[in-house]
Amino acid sequence: MDLGLTGKRAIVLSSSRGLGRGIAEGLAAEGANVLLAARSADKLDAAVAAINARGQGRAFAVAGDLKDSVEAIAAAAQQHLGGVDILVANTGGPPAGTATSVKPEAWTPQFDAMVLPVIRLAGLVLPGMRQGGFGRILIVASSGVEQPIPNLVMSNALRASLAGWAKTLSAEVAAEGVTVNMILPGRIETDRTGELDAANAKAQGKTPAEIAEAARAAIPARRYGRVQEFADVACFLASERASYVTGSMIRVDGGAVRSI
Repeated sequence: MDLGLTGKRAIVLSSSRGLGRGIAEGLAAEGANVLLAARSADKLDAAVAAINARGQGRAFAVAGDLKDSVEAIAAAAQQHLGGVDILVANTGGPPAGTATSVKPEAWTPQFDAMVLPVIRLAGLVLPGMRQGGFGRILIVASSGVEQPIPNLVMSNALRASLAGWAKTLSAEVAAEGVTVNMILPGRIETDRTGELDAANAKAQGKTPAEIAEAARAAIPARRYGRVQEFADVACFLASERASYVTGSMIRVDGGAVRSI
């Protein structure tokens, strides 16, 4: 299936590793030109070199903390890509914690780090998308938006706030060829998943292996997902083929969320 991504211009946030890098690699493999953004310049350079060595779409990089780099990312996209057709808003997750253990003063810094920058960057790239009659805003969130995950109260709540914003925005720009969707990963095999398993192990007095074994047993697919499986769904949602999919939340979780 031709996804119609050849020559499209994409920003992928938090793309030096994990899900973000997988999506950047997938988009470039389909012929899109991609700007990778993350904090680690070394990891970004390695990711860009690997993508460019494979051919198809070209990759570029801009390093910096997302909270302080929104304008720099938009400027780099204009410089290297000449504009933006696709924004993949993938952000790092906040620290683990329960609803009763997280202090009130911890919320605002995390909101400023993982919610406001997405809204600000979308505001900078949306005019070009609307003028061109094509745009894709894809927010990588978490299955915790639909089924809250124990010990991840800030992630559950803050990502849910982006869900409300994204659904509202989707209705405002759909007639102009711009879609806005969320993609919700469950347990995908990444460094972040390992970090969460370790945090849960510490909180429960168990080993990370025990936590991982229990997590797999609770997933109908009986395994963690692969990054490429997740990236393939993201690439479809970013494509021409998904032009009638907007305002949606798509789960990629092996059936872990049990609600309809």
